[in-house]
Amino acid sequence: MKLTVRRAAAADLPTLLQIFDNARAFMRTHGNPHQWPDSYPGAARLAAEIERGVCYVVMGEGAIQAVFCLIPGDEPTYRIVEDGAWPEDLPYATIHRMASAGQVRGIGQFCIDWCLRQGLPVRADTHADNVYMQRALEKSGFVRCGRIYTEDGSPRWAYYHKAATQKASPAGEAVRAADG
Repeated sequence: MKLTVRRAAAADLPTLLQIFDNARAFMRTHGNPHQWPDSYPGAARLAAEIERGVCYVVMGEGAIQAVFCLIPGDEPTYRIVEDGAWPEDLPYATIHRMASAGQVRGIGQFCIDWCLRQGLPVRADTHADNVYMQRALEKSGFVRCGRIYTEDGSPRWAYYHKAATQKASPAGEAVRAADG
């Protein structure tokens, strides 16, 4: 299956909300019951991110297969890092709210690889129980830098990748080769 990335559109919102519902259910049944509450991320937040042009969808077979945000600029919750530090203080983009429709194996890696090719160092965070995201980030060369706290005070592992001209990871290449 050929996969492409495009900016999300307002008309995508119902599909994105369904993908997040499914992602929350998957996380709860796979050892990560606390990362995203039922209301997260919510229609208002997604609509605002779509309007800002920072929400993206992965298309395949004429349908949305995944959603994620890549947000350039300062992430306020990343200003304080406990038990570690960011390796450098360069402009960066942050990966947030990545979720899959559950139809394409390796799509998370595909999303991460796309983000790494966009020209900035990349930061991300994930819940301690989200071993799937931790593995995907570490497989792509991210390093754990410590712990941050989200807007609601929940702890998250913080990750960093200096990827301004990063070539896609071997896993991402395999996804594209198999799907292309």
